[in-house]
Parts: sequence; structure tokens; C-alpha cells
Amino acid sequence: MKFTKMHGIGNDYVYVNCFEETVENPERVSEFISDRHFGIGADGLVLIMPSDKADFRMRMFNADGSEGMMCGNATRCIGKYVYDNRLTDKTELTLETKSGIKHLKLFVRDGLVETVEVDMGKAVLKPADIPMLDDGDVFVDRTIEVNGRKYRATAVSMGNPHCVIFTDGIDSLNLEEIGPHFENHRLFPERVNTEFCEIIDSHTIKMRVWERGSGETWACGTGACASAVAAVMCGHSNRDEEITLRLRGGELAITYKSDGTVLMRGSATKVFDGEIDLQ
Repeated sequence: MKFTKMHGIGNDYVYVNCFEETVENPERVSEFISDRHFGIGADGLVLIMPSDKADFRMRMFNADGSEGMMCGNATRCIGKYVYDNRLTDKTELTLETKSGIKHLKLFVRDGLVETVEVDMGKAVLKPADIPMLDDGDVFVDRTIEVNGRKYRATAVSMGNPHCVIFTDGIDSLNLEEIGPHFENHRLFPERVNTEFCEIIDSHTIKMRVWERGSGETWACGTGACASAVAAVMCGHSNRDEEITLRLRGGELAITYKSDGTVLMRGSATKVFDGEIDLQ
């Protein structure tokens, strides 16, 4: 199987061009290639596929083999891949994901894509649609108990479920210990991604993320979007103003617009091409 290793500010995936390759049992393949000791090493597997609804289609699989709805960092990398590899000459294109059609704007320098802006669609705040086992209209700055400790949480879906916690001292948090308790919390029937955020100022937020199925990753695009939305909902930031999310792998620029849509802008980087025997 030929592949390309790429990352969006440290959120790394193995990308396969399914216009040329066929991947049997992608769940098993993702689990194998993601292993950082015995495989290639990645947060998961992304398949770039034909679509009858958009310019391209993506399927993404977490490191544990579970299929995700979408990945913000992966959408940017796909934009870079299809343009740099001449699968398209468009600088504005559409991408089919399991959470709907995403619109990408590519920023090109010397014939290669450097950054990508993604219209991530509208943030979902109704708990039943996240999904979350709560019958309110929103779940904003509410108390939840996780492994015997109480936290203030805000729930947002960006096509996948997120639980955002605003707290101080996130660098000292033991995510390996607390992350699984959030991921498998009873309020989230499909598990949840959890963002731990520290407010620097109204335009700057520091963030760490525990992703369902992958553990702590260096970046999460949908998580950064959810965190910006939560910051606005909790009164830390303002709509229609760009918010810089500082993640372990780098920075993303997020804008939560008045119409409810979320824009994400950030880099996409190719690491290397390769070929692996899956037998």
C-alpha cells in the first residue's frame, strides 16, 4: 500500500489515495499502521476517495480502528494533498465527510498549498444532537462529575462530540489518567473528545485534547473549533472575532460567526511518501 504521512500542527495521519489504492478492512489497517513502535506511527488513517456529492470524499479511522465522523486537521491535509498531487487545480473545493460537506479554501505559494481555511459548518449546541444524555436546549458551563471530581463543562458538536473544560494549569494535567474517564462518561453515549482549555485573553486560548479512540493528540481541529465556540458561549470571547488556539503542535485561527458557522484556518504539512506491506 502506497501512502503519504501528513500532519496538521502535529495531528498526524497516514493518507491513502483511493483513486489508485484499494484498502481492505481499513479498521484493521488503521490500528496496525498507527502503532508508533510496530507500524508507521500516526493518530489514524485517512482515505481520500471519489465522491458523487463533492469534489472529494474522506473516511477517517482512529488509532484504535474506530471510524470517526470527520477531522478538521485532516480536511486541511486533504486539501494540500489533492492540489499538490494535481488531483485538482481548484483553490476552492468541497469535501464529503460523514458529518456533511465541508468547504475548503487553499492558499498556495510557489505551486504548493501552505495553509487551508475550512468552513466547518454550524456548531451544534443542543445536547440531544451532540449526542448527549441531557434534555436541555444547551449544556453550557454546567457541572459534571468525572471520576469523583466536579468540573464545569460545555458540550459542543462540530460533526463529532466535544466536552470543553476551562481550567488553569493545563500543562500539569495528567491526561493519561483522567482522559479515559471523560471519554467514556455516561452522559455521552458515543464517547466524547475532551478539550482542556486555559484562557490567556479574549483572543487567545491554550488547549490540550484527549481524543476518543486515540488518546492525547498534539492537535484537534474540531476540538479547537468547539473550544472557540465554548469560549464565546461562556463569555470569554466574542463572535465574529478571530481566536487563536494554541495547541501542543501549533496554532489554529478560529472564528465563530454570528450565523453559527465556524471557520478554521491553519497549516498542512507533508512529512514523507512511503509504501508498506500489509500482509
